Amino acid sequence: MSRRRGKAEEEKADIDLTPMLDVVFIMLIFFIVTASFVNERALDVNVPDPNQTNETPPDPSKQNILLEVNAADEITLANSRVDSRAVRSRIAQLYAENPEALVIVRAHNQSSAETYVAIADAAKEVNPNIQVSLVPYKD
Repeated sequence: MSRRRGKAEEEKADIDLTPMLDVVFIMLIFFIVTASFVNERALDVNVPDPNQTNETPPDPSKQNILLEVNAADEITLANSRVDSRAVRSRIAQLYAENPEALVIVRAHNQSSAETYVAIADAAKEVNPNIQVSLVPYKD
């Protein structure tokens, strides 16, 4: 009888892991198939190299369009405050006077990216080939 009891206890202590592994692999396959992969979109921003020195003086006939964005997302053009809805018309006016001009956005570190994107979109509406550069804000 003691032999029977020993075999019975030995059979009870043996655990079959095959069904558990099957379930784990099925769950793994399910999560791999249902996972959504995010494609991150990035902005094409032209930022000058801080170590680069500009040895040639800028051409005074080639005036660039300089827009400044402060921490409160207020846009300034030629020392006057501009509403975000009027940026496109102001850029179009200045670009018509000087088609070689570049649009330079001097944005504060605390300003939002939406303001820069709105300015860049407005400039691209004026001319799709216009170059829009982002430079750091100087206090």
